[in-house]
Amino acid sequence: MLDQGNNNELPAIPAKRYFTIGEVSELCAVKPHVLRYWEQEFPALNPVKRRGNRRYYQRHDVLMIRQIRALLYDQGFTITGARARLEGQQGRMEASISQQIVHQMRLELEQLLQLLRDPIRKGP
Repeated sequence: MLDQGNNNELPAIPAKRYFTIGEVSELCAVKPHVLRYWEQEFPALNPVKRRGNRRYYQRHDVLMIRQIRALLYDQGFTITGARARLEGQQGRMEASISQQIVHQMRLELEQLLQLLRDPIRKGP
């Protein structure tokens, strides 16, 4: 698992609709039990629950978790302070999520460009 550093060091979010708790744990460098705890503390974090009470997170959930993680780990907020910040600054949070989406898309486009620039290798 990645260290608890800056969100810019986190892996790119794959282009898929739903993520398991294990996948989100890896994408956000947060253990699964922490994710379950945050669901109780942050009402806006509400993954889809299906058969057997299994959690399925969507892209916006992953982005919100990264935002919560940044507030708690990088900026030093308490749970209460982070909750108040998220609730009180919903517009700013949406802008931050938009910035994260743009950043994510840029990374994916740069990876695609790199693949296109690599010469096509012919067999022997």
